Amino acid sequence: MNLQKIKDREQLDQRIPRMPWYVEKFINYKLPDLSPSSLLEYVRDYETFFSWLMAEGLTSAAAMSAIPLEDLERLHMDSVDNFRMFLSTRREQANSKITISRKLSSLRSLFHYLSQIAEDDNFYPLLKRNVMAKVSIKRTQKPKDTAAKLEGKLLQEQEISEFIHYIKQDYAHDAANNKQAIYAHELNRIRDCCIVSLILNSGLRVSELVNLNTDDMDFKKRLLYVYRKGKNDDTFKTPVYFRQDALIDLEQYLAQRDTRYKAPKKEKALFLAIANGKKEGSRMTKRAIQEMVMKYAKRFGKPYLSVHKLRHSFATDYYLRNDLYKTQEQLGHASPETTQIYAHLTDKTMADAIDRRKTGNNE
Repeated sequence: MNLQKIKDREQLDQRIPRMPWYVEKFINYKLPDLSPSSLLEYVRDYETFFSWLMAEGLTSAAAMSAIPLEDLERLHMDSVDNFRMFLSTRREQANSKITISRKLSSLRSLFHYLSQIAEDDNFYPLLKRNVMAKVSIKRTQKPKDTAAKLEGKLLQEQEISEFIHYIKQDYAHDAANNKQAIYAHELNRIRDCCIVSLILNSGLRVSELVNLNTDDMDFKKRLLYVYRKGKNDDTFKTPVYFRQDALIDLEQYLAQRDTRYKAPKKEKALFLAIANGKKEGSRMTKRAIQEMVMKYAKRFGKPYLSVHKLRHSFATDYYLRNDLYKTQEQLGHASPETTQIYAHLTDKTMADAIDRRKTGNNE
C-alpha cells in the first residue's frame, strides 16, 4: 500500500468509531471497491451532515454515533434544501457548487445503500423511506467549461521544452541577487528538472510522482509503475509510459541521487529532499513538489502554472498525436468524459496551428 493510502486508512480507522453503526456497515461494503482516500471523503461528508443535523435539532442524539436510522427517515425535502443552503453560505467555509454536489452525492450513496441493499434480520430494508432518492444532482462542470477555464494557462508546443530548460539553466540568472535561491537551485536543479520533465512527458499526477520508488522504472521499455488514483488493489502497479525526452533527465538525476541527497540504503523513494536539521534525504512531499513548481513558474512568467496544469499540458499535447482512448489510458481517467476536456482544448490549438501555417505560406 502506498504512503498516502496508509495515512488515509489510518484516518479512516480513527473516524469510523465516531460514526453511526450503519455508516460503518456502508464503509465496509464499499471497502473492496474504493480506495481509503475516497472512503475518507465519504466519512468527512457524513461528519458535516450529522453535525448539522444535531445543530438544527433534527435529532435528539447527544453524539453522532447515536443518531438512529429513524431520524433519517423523518427528513423532509425542506431539510435537504436547508442543508444545501447551509453548505453554500456557512461562515467558516462556503462550499463551491462542485463540492456541494459531491457532498450530496455522498449522502445519496449512503441512503441508497440503506434503502436498497442493506437488510435487517427480517430481510426488510434498513431505511424504510429514502428522501435522498428525490434529490437531483446535476453535473456542475462540463468538459467544455473546464477546457474554457484552462485555455491560455497551459504550456504549449515549444514552451514545454523551454520551461524544462529554464529550470535547468536560466533560473539562476533571474535569481542572481538571491544567494539563498541560487544555493537551493544549484543543489536541486537536476532533481527539479527531472520532476517537471517527467510530468510533462508522462502526465503523472503529483500523488503518483511522490510515491515512485527507484525500482518502479523500466528504462528499456520507458515505463513507470505507479499506484493509480481510485485503484484499490495494493498488489498491482499500473505501467505508465514516459517519453524519450525524460530519459536523459532521469539518468542525470539518478547519477547524483545517492551522493547529493545522502540517501540511506533503506530509502526506496525516487525523489528525495533533505529537510532542515536532517543529514539524510527522505521522500519529497506532495506540498514540496507543488511549491517547487510554483516557484519556477512565477519566475518563468506563468504564475498560474501548477503541477496539475503541467499534467494538463502533457495531456493536451499527447491528445493532438493520439486518440481519446489512448489519452484516457495514459492519464488513468476512469471515464472518457473526463478526457474530453482535451478534445475541447485541442480545438483551439489546432485552429491556431492552421493560422500559423497560413501565415507561413503567405510569407
